[in-house]
Amino acid sequence: MQLSTFINNNMQTILKEWESFARTLFPSDTEMTALVLRDHAQQMLEEVASGIDSRQSRQESSGKSKGLAEDDTNSAASVHGTLRQEVGFTMIQLVAEFRALRATVLRMWLPNVRELSESTTNDMVRFNEAIDQAVAESVTRYTENTDRSRDIFLAILGHDLRTPLAAMAMAGDYLTTPGMGTHKKNDVGMRVKRSAATMAHMVNDLLEYSRIQIGNDMPVDRRRTDALGVCKAAVDEVRAAHPDCEIQLDYSGDLTGEFDGPRLQQVITNLLTNAVQYRVKEQPVTISAYRESDKIIVQVRNRGPLIPHDSLERIFNPLTQLSGNNQNEGRPSTSLGLGLFIARKITEAHQGTITAQSTESEGTVFTVTLPREAA
Repeated sequence: MQLSTFINNNMQTILKEWESFARTLFPSDTEMTALVLRDHAQQMLEEVASGIDSRQSRQESSGKSKGLAEDDTNSAASVHGTLRQEVGFTMIQLVAEFRALRATVLRMWLPNVRELSESTTNDMVRFNEAIDQAVAESVTRYTENTDRSRDIFLAILGHDLRTPLAAMAMAGDYLTTPGMGTHKKNDVGMRVKRSAATMAHMVNDLLEYSRIQIGNDMPVDRRRTDALGVCKAAVDEVRAAHPDCEIQLDYSGDLTGEFDGPRLQQVITNLLTNAVQYRVKEQPVTISAYRESDKIIVQVRNRGPLIPHDSLERIFNPLTQLSGNNQNEGRPSTSLGLGLFIARKITEAHQGTITAQSTESEGTVFTVTLPREAA
């Protein structure tokens, strides 16, 4: 049986193998739909099958073997590379998908080959060329998007640091002006403190991100801690940085457990900061904490622009910039895109989960679920 015919006749079986392997690349507690896991796999296989049957010159064949074939930016493999970068795949995982696909197809097809002929050999060569071309296109798009994300990240970092620095510079000018009175001393001091807190928060996020990127686990020191006290401290911290925003705290039950207090405060602070930035200005941000059996649940809610459903699966990825025209007066146009990523990593280090929902009726709700005792 010709390899192209085999691929088309056994498409669903091959796709199930692809989906099963892709699922192993995500954490076990991550819910990924079959649509996301398969992504453009069927279109890529159809392109590969078509490539096996198409005519090509020796020059075209040589170009593919050397990675010099023309790059199709609209191919299924190119789109696949873009989407895999957006959902948080690493380059190694991306290439592993194609390696597994190549092995799966050949393993399933070869038992149907009765004898090794020139046609069989040609099919295998053309198949490998097509897979190599798909890998090249996918990796190229992945790399381009990674570079673009890094450039955006650096631009946003420079923009967001400039604002608190300007406030501190103005405060310095005021305090050093000859003959200036002290009647606004407290106000100037609070501006400096808020600017310093903003910069410290950004620097801490950068340090945590760097730690994770070089392969170190998120360290947690779990001790007997009252999660209510942690929530109150996080609320006070965010209120100080955003005095114009109303933050409401509701709680019930015994919220003590084995937590890393400073880390847990970092999670809640990041969620509250995100909620404040994306809220409708007239609406308060709410945080509720309660106990449910052997778990502590913390929810942070805001009313504002809804997060598109397809973005909820990648909002916790680092350097994610959500697209759309949902800007409002109370929402800044820039964000480092690290706060939610770090919140997820700290939650996972506590053997917990963090999820997001965004609906018209409930608004945007982030839910952190933590076991009270360490496993």
